[in-house]
Amino acid sequence: MQQQPYPQPNPVPGPPPQPADPRAGIEEAMNGLDNLDQVPLAEHVERFDAVHTELTFALSSIDKV
Repeated sequence: MQQQPYPQPNPVPGPPPQPADPRAGIEEAMNGLDNLDQVPLAEHVERFDAVHTELTFALSSIDKV
């Protein structure tokens, strides 16, 4: 006896959801570089890494790569 597959849900009508704006986090990450000269040196790498991550995400989203 073969089991019947589960029924597939019907697609939701309407346009597909909009992807997040890849530029959204860049400004916030860049703001983390403000007053960098007043932040302990040990925190610089973390802040630069946050900017790098956001820029990489934005650039990879340009062509949906």
